[in-house]
Amino acid sequence: MTEAYRSGDADRARRWLTTLAKKLEAAHPGAAASLREGLDETLTVMQLELPRALERTLSTTNAIENLMSRARTVTRNVKRWRGGEMVLRWMAAAASEAEKGFRRLKGHAGVPKLVAMLRERDACIEAGEKEIDAKEVAA
Repeated sequence: MTEAYRSGDADRARRWLTTLAKKLEAAHPGAAASLREGLDETLTVMQLELPRALERTLSTTNAIENLMSRARTVTRNVKRWRGGEMVLRWMAAAASEAEKGFRRLKGHAGVPKLVAMLRERDACIEAGEKEIDAKEVAA
């Protein structure tokens, strides 16, 4: 699995992960099903052909885990939630606290390319097209 994600090629990674899912099917059907279910989503960042450092940063859940950990810490003493606005205020406080722990985004130089590709994909979705080739956007 690690080799697949380190390969840098979404098609190759898909083949390796599909093969792995087939091997897991008999002994671990749940794991095989989970791997197949999330396969496209896990390869999304790789398909964007971003600089490796930015791809690695976006492929982890570290930022989300940091935010969720801060939210638990900030809200642990709340005994009674009184509506959605209270939840929003507490989550804003948690996000503010989490922000202190965020580090500089590795691979930040690739963010303009990422933004351009995401905008192009949004435009294709709105136009009813299914997929756009990452190389077309980079050109």
